[in-house]
Amino acid sequence: MSKAPVSFIIPTLNEERNIRDCLLSVMPWVDEVFVLDSFSNDRTLEIAQEFAVKVVQRRFDNFSAHKNWALDNLPFRHDWVFFLDADERVTTPLRDEIGTILASPAGACDGYYVGRRNYFMGQWIRHGGWYPNWNLRFFKHRLGRYEDRLVHEHVVLNGRVGYLQNDLLHYDYKGLERYFDRHNVYSSMEALEVYHFLQGGTGQYLRPRLFARGPERRRLLKEIAYRYLPCRPLFKFLWMYVLQGGFLDGRIGFRYCLLQTFYEYQVSLKLLELRSDPPSPILQKYQRSVSDKTTDGKVSGGEIAIEPGQQAEG
Repeated sequence: MSKAPVSFIIPTLNEERNIRDCLLSVMPWVDEVFVLDSFSNDRTLEIAQEFAVKVVQRRFDNFSAHKNWALDNLPFRHDWVFFLDADERVTTPLRDEIGTILASPAGACDGYYVGRRNYFMGQWIRHGGWYPNWNLRFFKHRLGRYEDRLVHEHVVLNGRVGYLQNDLLHYDYKGLERYFDRHNVYSSMEALEVYHFLQGGTGQYLRPRLFARGPERRRLLKEIAYRYLPCRPLFKFLWMYVLQGGFLDGRIGFRYCLLQTFYEYQVSLKLLELRSDPPSPILQKYQRSVSDKTTDGKVSGGEIAIEPGQQAEG
């Protein structure tokens, strides 16, 4: 079977529990796979080097800068790229659909949203507004760049977009402790983004639109909520659990909605800190990530390229 002419990029940092199953879902049908590693200190690279992948290392600063560096610097063999997280899996129907698009002459679109099935504690979260959780992952790399955002970043594409019919599976086998650690960091970054937005910050951002599927509509609702809505954490719980049917997922649905409510409360408290304490530790910690760019707009940063079978250094 000929390999699909697409380059997959898999960002990693200490993903030894996830990376093998992730790579098995794309090997051997994908022609080119880059593992974009942030100097993992577990067995991530050891496992990755069991496969015919290219490993590139770059120190992580923030999500959009990290991914845009890859788009600006990696030597892709193909026009099409697919960003895949280490805790995600490409299903056989999705693989076949991607192959069909790539085999079609002069396709109708320049990029595609893919729906994600999010799993929490082993159960698919089907309700609460978390399915299909559209993300633009599959696109022509010359036409797309991630918006200037620290976290929850999306691709701004200069071209036509479509929607894939088959889902991407989103698992995470690193446990609840890692879940809480990660969302503590995410909420700090999100609070800083909201603070920047409310201060009238400028930059390249996804255009909020009400009559659109996916992140454009979510972004509009989020901006309205942060500008006008009081008691946002409570409203988010009612929105997810009641209006979006989170209760239909049973006990896990309640737990997931509650944790998302707590995340929103973290964002609100950290936003209050940023407003009341200008030299906030949050601002000091992430300010360099916001401003660390070269004069031509491209994100700076070095890399170490590792061919299959070689060992990482540093």
